[in-house]
Amino acid sequence: MQYLVSAIDDETSSISPGDPDAPSAYNNRLEAEGHLVFVGGLAAPGTATVIDNRNGKPLFTDGPYLESKEYLGGFWVIEAPDLATAHRLAAQASKACNRKVEVRPFQ
Repeated sequence: MQYLVSAIDDETSSISPGDPDAPSAYNNRLEAEGHLVFVGGLAAPGTATVIDNRNGKPLFTDGPYLESKEYLGGFWVIEAPDLATAHRLAAQASKACNRKVEVRPFQ
């Protein structure tokens, strides 16, 4: 089963204290163990564009959909046999990137 592990950030372009190589080492370990599907970091929320085309005419709005202190800073798509394994891998991600993370299974 695949899971989305979202890294929650609260600073623009923040850098984790501690080992700067920890996120890369974690990503390499995920890949070596066959859990990594995709990983990506996101630009600051101010670079976002919200698009609403529900009424047949697209409306483009600069900036994030929600104004919030916390935002999605990056994510992993991982493969895990069960939720317990996904939680274990997410706990390692939180430590590696020095951020809170959220885990959600794909439907």
